[in-house]
Amino acid sequence: MYLYIIAGLAILASLLANRERTRSALKIAAKRFLHIFPAFLTMIILVSIILFLLPDEVISDYLGGDNIFIGVILASFLGSITFMPGFIAFPLSGILLQRGVAYMVLAAFTTTLMMVGVLTAPIEKAYFGMKVTILRNVISFFIALIVAVMIGLFFGEIF
Repeated sequence: MYLYIIAGLAILASLLANRERTRSALKIAAKRFLHIFPAFLTMIILVSIILFLLPDEVISDYLGGDNIFIGVILASFLGSITFMPGFIAFPLSGILLQRGVAYMVLAAFTTTLMMVGVLTAPIEKAYFGMKVTILRNVISFFIALIVAVMIGLFFGEIF
């Protein structure tokens, strides 16, 4: 809510400073949004179907198993191919934590979810090119694994 207020105030300040440039910027933003909206909507629909077909219980069974490293790899894979906003991902992680999923696994899931974008790669490729898209996703994946290991060390889940 606060971000909407801040954004609205920023647009208002921009309008007061230079009405024509603000209108031009808003037109450009609207065009770009309309250009990516179909792909974005398709991704949201596909992920919604997948999450509907794969209930929380199944996810927590696979991620909360005995082998934490298998859980981390699986969570990293799921996070990389899933697209969901943080306001859904973090409460879902809270539910999974209550069902016994380790912090390390949750860190791998949420970090890859926010940093790696397999489903968003076609959009990213269109703007940055294939090489940059792949490089960014690979580096982000390894950073997410490092974060998961550090969380595991911090919470005493490994060693």
